[in-house]
Amino acid sequence: MRPSPLYLEPRLETPLRSLLEEHDLLHTLTDALGSPLNLLLPEQIADNLARFQAVYRKHRLTGRIHFAHKANRSSALVRRLAATDAGLDVASLAELQHALGAGVPPDRIIATGPKNRGYLWLAARTGVTVHLDSRAELDDLADLVRKHALPPVRALPRLSGFRAPGTTVLTRPSRFGTDLGELDELLDALERHRDAVETTGVAYHLDTTGIAEKAVALEACVTVLNACRRRGLNPRTVDIGGGFGVSYLADAAQWERYTTELADAVLGRRPALTWQGHGYGLRGESGRLRGALGLYPAHRPVAAEAYLDELLSYPAPTLGRPLGTLLLENLYDLVVEPGRALADQCGATLARVLEVRRTPAGEHLVRLEANARDVGLEEHGVLMDPLLIPRPGAPTAPAAPDGVGVYLIGNLCLETDLITRRTVFLPRLPAPGDLLAFANTAGYLMDFSAGRALRQPVARKVAAYRQDGAWRWRLDEQYWPADVTAGAEDRGNGRT
Repeated sequence: MRPSPLYLEPRLETPLRSLLEEHDLLHTLTDALGSPLNLLLPEQIADNLARFQAVYRKHRLTGRIHFAHKANRSSALVRRLAATDAGLDVASLAELQHALGAGVPPDRIIATGPKNRGYLWLAARTGVTVHLDSRAELDDLADLVRKHALPPVRALPRLSGFRAPGTTVLTRPSRFGTDLGELDELLDALERHRDAVETTGVAYHLDTTGIAEKAVALEACVTVLNACRRRGLNPRTVDIGGGFGVSYLADAAQWERYTTELADAVLGRRPALTWQGHGYGLRGESGRLRGALGLYPAHRPVAAEAYLDELLSYPAPTLGRPLGTLLLENLYDLVVEPGRALADQCGATLARVLEVRRTPAGEHLVRLEANARDVGLEEHGVLMDPLLIPRPGAPTAPAAPDGVGVYLIGNLCLETDLITRRTVFLPRLPAPGDLLAFANTAGYLMDFSAGRALRQPVARKVAAYRQDGAWRWRLDEQYWPADVTAGAEDRGNGRT
């Protein structure tokens, strides 16, 4: 008996779903601006910000929410946030210049990431808060401030190497930040440079989804702030970075079924689900499953602002009180830096179907006018189905009762240019001229890795918004919030 198709349907909230139902508009835009094409919804990022702010109010906390700029290169998203009270986390000199040019005030910008002297100088010159990754970076910043007679720069040293008391909590080593084992030397340096650098808080960012591990780090940061105050410094902020996650799929059962079936396929218990038996980190050895699944948890019951709420409600490992209560008792501000979570439902990527053919083994290959760098699903371990958007008026193949399994391949002259290594099931076989819409790509999946390999064009960006009951659009670089008026009835707020 033929195995039933394994769908991984994307989660779509009302605004993005509404836009992707405008088939005539999507084809018109792609015909005019080329494939691939990135769509962005600036109003959605403002709505996501409001959801995070509601969590702050629930826990009676103060502090700012910063969007991690590196998640998307869009001007429209940054300009829309500039019209709110959100901040921006920039990770390069060019991102800092972009943020300032988009209208984000310096006191709402945090400069993170590895820094050269030009990046440090512009941050210091404009009054941006600086994340200090090391004592060497602190020395460089203080030297620039003194040499150029600049006002003291607000700064937060980044910490790492957190260790749980009692029961061991697994922690991943990080190449960023100052290890807590070197805390005394760091505090000595902060005291030494206090004429040039004002210590306004401490920061961390952990590459993990584990709440227990983040709780250890947050409690430790409160302890470090108290140590700073005993030395006469006056910090008041804990910056916990990002990592709040996104739930990409609409159905948890589909995700559970797919990962189970993938394991069976790797063990040879069912037909392969992937190109040339790729296991996404899993492998079979003598009938046993080995390795680790290298995929993003595409369905997450708790993500984004709900994850922040759960973290703040989690008991501190040593003190026992909820972490949000611990911050409130000490009158400390909380800073967060969501990237993927603030960009959730803020965009999609369109790609035109160029060719459909079959291999000698009978597999369907669908070549798109895009490549794996334009749609970074596989690079980031995200599995979800695209939406098939037929070309209006063109003949279409009949719908297949059990779906049609295809592999999506790119337009680069590389064997490795597979947009999906897994078999993707579509309601029918696409035809040249159809579009595939990859939903929810605004956070890291849209242009984080896009380049001009083989001189292929990089996707243009369009900012879409509802006005007067209809969808309107502008090129991303031409979008300014001052030119757009959209009420709640136009934004189509609401989760589905």
